[in-house]
Amino acid sequence: MTTPEHVAIIMDGNGRWAKARGLPRVAGHRAGVEALRKTVRAAGASGVAWLTVYAFSSENWSRPKSEVSDLMGLLKLFIRRDLAELHQSGVRVRLIGEREGLSPDIAGLLEEAETLTSGNTSLNLVIAFNYGGRDEIARAARSIAKAVLRGELDPDAVTPEVFAGFLDTAGIPDPDLVIRTSGEQRMSNFLPWQTAYSELVFLSCYWPDFTQDHFSDALRQYAARERRFGGVLPQGVAQGVAS
Repeated sequence: MTTPEHVAIIMDGNGRWAKARGLPRVAGHRAGVEALRKTVRAAGASGVAWLTVYAFSSENWSRPKSEVSDLMGLLKLFIRRDLAELHQSGVRVRLIGEREGLSPDIAGLLEEAETLTSGNTSLNLVIAFNYGGRDEIARAARSIAKAVLRGELDPDAVTPEVFAGFLDTAGIPDPDLVIRTSGEQRMSNFLPWQTAYSELVFLSCYWPDFTQDHFSDALRQYAARERRFGGVLPQGVAQGVAS
């Protein structure tokens, strides 16, 4: 079975999971953290090299202050509780998203997670925090414009590859597979540039109910598909013909 190099997940449905059980929304977020722990282990065991999770979008700040506070508390708890285990397991943590304006305690924890695990090689865990795809593209465009004004970059040299080097995900392969839970079938401003040719799998389960079986099922769906990247023949077949 063909295993994707990079899997990205939109972890959706925590609030609805809690509501269905008569629980506060924070209970759903707590259960979602446990699902994340299991999924990191499942990804590593499956041979996936990169796992990106949509942890907190730049639009999530508009949620009630109490819920945002709960989410920040869970992020702190996850890093403080799980960072040692992730490091011991050889997981490298990377963060994408806007960091300017984050509270010092959150920014410090994120930096600590990246620094501690920077030399690890077993699995790359990319956490999209305070992330919005359009914001990322706008920030990249501003950086390119400043480089042009400084005379460091010729406008005619801005190719898709050059542009990608200014994104938060520079050096990270594009996702092969995107999984979204909760039954919703949209991308919600998640990696719009990087997912241009990603395979999409939408699952009806809420994120807290996501298991290794769901992960394996998504991988099987991915393996059964033919990726053409805009061409007529599947990738690999086309390369073979060309050679």
